[in-house]
Amino acid sequence: MSKSIIRTYSAGVFFGEVTNQENTPAGVIVTINDCRRLWYWNGAASLSELAMNGVKAPQQCKFSVTVPSMMVAGVIEIIPCTDKAIDSINAVKVWTA
Repeated sequence: MSKSIIRTYSAGVFFGEVTNQENTPAGVIVTINDCRRLWYWNGAASLSELAMNGVKAPQQCKFSVTVPSMMVAGVIEIIPCTDKAIDSINAVKVWTA
């Protein structure tokens, strides 16, 4: 599977490659490889636009460091990204404290 935007019920929004998806009584759990948490973005009005076009103001975005693998629960939606969006998101500088 290609890179996607993953929105969860309470853990936030993530960007990465979904490698496993499990439907459990507690909700959907996914494993995401090369995962970044998208804490704040500017230049996309919605996650759909972010997945299609990326961001227009990358210097104002707050995207975390990439972690090799992460499991997240409570997944609400998985939106596949275009190549244009992948390049845009990957170009955002890592946000650190």
